Formats: sequence, structure tokens, C-alpha cells
Amino acid sequence: MYTDRVTGAAIRQLTDHSSISHPTYFLQSSFTPDGKALVFTSYRSGSAQLFEALFPDGEIRQLTDGPPIHPFSPAIHPAGEHIFFVRGGGVWEIDRTTLAERSIAEFAGAQLGECSLGAGGEWMTAAIKHGKSCGIVVGRSDGGEWRLIPFPRTVIHPQFHPLDPEWIEFSGDPAPRMHRVRRDGSGLECLYEHGNDEFIVHETFLGATGDLVFTVWPKALRRMDWATREIRTIAEFNAWHITPNRAGTSVLCDTNHPDEGIFVIDVATGDRRRVCLSESSNQGSQWKTSRYALAADFAAAQSGAKTALSWMEVATDSVYGPQWTHPHPSFSADERWITFASDRTGSTQVYVALLPGPLSAMPGQNRGNLIQ
Repeated sequence: MYTDRVTGAAIRQLTDHSSISHPTYFLQSSFTPDGKALVFTSYRSGSAQLFEALFPDGEIRQLTDGPPIHPFSPAIHPAGEHIFFVRGGGVWEIDRTTLAERSIAEFAGAQLGECSLGAGGEWMTAAIKHGKSCGIVVGRSDGGEWRLIPFPRTVIHPQFHPLDPEWIEFSGDPAPRMHRVRRDGSGLECLYEHGNDEFIVHETFLGATGDLVFTVWPKALRRMDWATREIRTIAEFNAWHITPNRAGTSVLCDTNHPDEGIFVIDVATGDRRRVCLSESSNQGSQWKTSRYALAADFAAAQSGAKTALSWMEVATDSVYGPQWTHPHPSFSADERWITFASDRTGSTQVYVALLPGPLSAMPGQNRGNLIQ
């Protein structure tokens, strides 16, 4: 345990190994619903595998073994006893008690992105890339009714609407970004037409409001009404990876260029409160710009055009990552703690920080005011 040097927040480092360890992606909570454990990905056994640590002081236990998992794919079932994850072209489930694994769906020769569960955990979805074909796959978490919904460009971050599991929102890469489609494949539409010079990223649902919240990097945090598509600015601020609370009244985020730390933003006023510093290296040359990367950017950074399913899967990508150098903060189930990744010690580790009081206690000051 240590004290943040700027805010005084209590921070606990949960992992301490020379290999990379990081929480799940910012779209998913790493905490189990009962708050008694935290799941994370670690390479300590030689490849990306799923682990859990009892919280706050328990031992670390390895959950998966064998072929590596997609490092940012795990999603915890709302009941807490099972975790879904991706291995290659398949969706898998593991029982946290028995460690028994079960194949949910397999798409031979394909690569899947991170998992996303609908409310109640009955339905799930993931992005898919199979050769030059892209889209999303969707089906029941018990293994039934899986289907492929094609899309002409790379897809990332498909998510179920929290109030209506018939709808899935997903990101087209690079632009225009925000789309939606019904679970049966009908109703496909672009929610907002924009070009590569408007760098919209990290969109997700604003909790129980059912609206969308997204970043226009590095300028603003904005909200879109799901029904009318009206867009309004919550805060003019370099919010980066964003995670709303369940009520949709606050948004947790990290920052970059400059990295001023991890913040909680009040949706109604735009006021923000710094939780702590991340002290992570936040790598990726594209975050220094205000547009999407094009083939030339990837060619300059590596040796050819982008070929991965998503930015998360390019382990040595210098355009958008590597992703494990990004904090990706998320809330605990009771929203009293946050977890984040940081390579402040030289290798990425898992950290948790205690939030200073209830989120509803944000002072009602001027929009965009920084509250230490």
C-alpha cells in the first residue's frame, strides 16, 4: 500500500512479477460482483493466461492453462462464478471454482476480439476477423443460436445496449466510428457520419441512461442520445479511456498528452476530480495526433499496413500501443475502488485505488473545474 503523491489516495499494488500483468479491458470490470476477487491477465507462466487475486489481501491463483487467451477478452458473468474469454477463434467459459473449461462457440480459422455480455449474461458478442471478412458474432452464453453479422470494415468493441438486449453498438475502424445493429442482424446503421480527422474513440454506454458516451480525442468527452442522436459536450478535457458508473452519473477516465492522472467526471456539470496518478508510459504515437491512423502510419511505425483485428492485438504496435502500457481504469462492483494498469516500475502491474468518498459528492462548481 502506498499514498498517491498528488491526491493522497490509498493505492495498493496487487501484482509484483517481472512479467506483464494487467486488468481486463476498460469496458469490463475486473472485480467479481461480490467484490472479493479481481481477475487479470498475466504472462508469468510464459503466455497470456487468466489469473485472479482475492481482494484485498488474498493469494494469486492461475485460472487458465494451455494455449494463450486473448489478453483483453475476459468478461465476468453477472453471477460471478464463470468467466468468458477468447482463445483464437473461439469463445470459452471457465468455472472459477472447479477451473473446468467449456467451449461456447468456435469459428475455425478466425480471430475474435474481446467478449461482451448482455444484461443478465444470457447473450454475448465479439468482433470477428476471418481473412478479409469482418463483422461481429453473437449468440447465447450457453452455446446456442450463434450467428455471424458481416461488416465491410474492421470491427472492435461490440456491446449490448444495457436496457434493450436486442441492440448492439459497435465501432467501425477507422471512420465513421459508431454503428448499431439488432441482435438478429437487421437494422444496421451508422449513428454518426464523420471523417478520419474527427478522432472518436472508446465509446460505450452511459450506464442505465442507455445513451452513449465517447471521447473526441483529445478535445472533449461527449454524450449521444440513443433515440434522437443529439450530441452534447460533457467536458472539454483530454479524457482517454472511459468507464461510466452504473447510474450513468459519473465517468471514470485516464488521461494522456498530458497525463494528469485518473479522474472521475460528473456527467451533469462536467466537473472532474482527480483520483490518483497512473504513472504509466501510455505508449502509442497516434495519441499525439487528433486523427485516426491510416495505412501509411502503420507502415512508418512497423513494416507494412495494419493487419490485426484490433489495436489491442498488436503486441509491439507503436501507433496505438502496446495496450498494456495504458491504465484502462474501471470501477469495482460497489464503485468504492478502481483498478488500473501501470508500468511505473518497469513492467506493467495491477493496481487498485480507493475513491475518496461517494461519487455523488461532487461539488456543483463551474463546468470543467478541476477538483483535487
